[in-house]
Amino acid sequence: MSSTPTSRPRVLSGIQPTADSFHLGNYLGALRQWVALQEDFETFYFIADLHSITVEQDPKVLRERTLVSVAQLVAAGVDPSRSTVFVQSQVPAHTQAGWVLQCLTGFGEARRMTQFKDKSAKGGEGASSVGLFTYPILQAADILLYRPQYVPVGEDQRQHLELTRDLAQRFNHRYKKTFRVPEPYILESTAKIYDLQIPEKQMSKSIGGQGCVWVLDEPDVLRKKFRSAVTDSDTAIRFDRETKPGVSNLLSIHSALSGEKVEALEGAFEGRGYGDLKSEVADVVVEALTHLREGVRELLGDRTELERILREGSERAGSVAEATVRDVYDRVGFLPATR
Repeated sequence: MSSTPTSRPRVLSGIQPTADSFHLGNYLGALRQWVALQEDFETFYFIADLHSITVEQDPKVLRERTLVSVAQLVAAGVDPSRSTVFVQSQVPAHTQAGWVLQCLTGFGEARRMTQFKDKSAKGGEGASSVGLFTYPILQAADILLYRPQYVPVGEDQRQHLELTRDLAQRFNHRYKKTFRVPEPYILESTAKIYDLQIPEKQMSKSIGGQGCVWVLDEPDVLRKKFRSAVTDSDTAIRFDRETKPGVSNLLSIHSALSGEKVEALEGAFEGRGYGDLKSEVADVVVEALTHLREGVRELLGDRTELERILREGSERAGSVAEATVRDVYDRVGFLPATR
């Protein structure tokens, strides 16, 4: 992969390999937009496996999920010849920069991160790992290493990006201007995708079950999930998040994948039943995901190609990140490495 500098603004984003497949919300909310960003930006996309071990993981499962995640990115349309695709743990600069930023972060500042509160709530703070506590700081390092102009964010990541911006400004003020202070890139408005069984909650791997649509689900499995999707006792097919969350979710999914406006779909389904809606949405989802699923299967059958993609990606990412770490180490007063 060429390391020739580009005049295009740089964008960076990552995703964790914490499930056997990405779900439909990941696909619509992130992956499709990552593909589109390749047109106008210099894009860096990584699998955040270091973040995955903040909770207990089976090593064999983590390795496989990491490869499957890479395959899903590529099959979804992320082009390794245009985007730098890499695995976080294969670029040691992430943890090196992470330690420096930890030493700039106040304990109270880290403790206020809402995702730590949410994720530690189940087992209690005492049972949570220090890694879970500090991972927003590692996330800041992930970003700042590449000096991106923009970071795609949703509402749940705004607080973490603000921490990243604060740490960049703090380092620049205390030492010397080193980091670009990244701007949020507000992703093109996409409908939130909700759980098919609990349509009041966003689709999530933590909920799982029959309400979560995995992009690698086989067609028969997808159709079964949509047949059993929760709707309501009314018979009208109309968009109303408050009183008809299940029907509204199905209309949103159809619209996001077919490109048809929700208002047009409401008209098309006027006088028809929920069975017709569920069946048609299932068909749209199956059609949209079949190419991706087949592409993943093909890539996983050629591990050599996946390894080549990751080798080239880690080399490109490493050359950028290591240059930043050299600057960081120099400015905090570390001696240069001797050869």
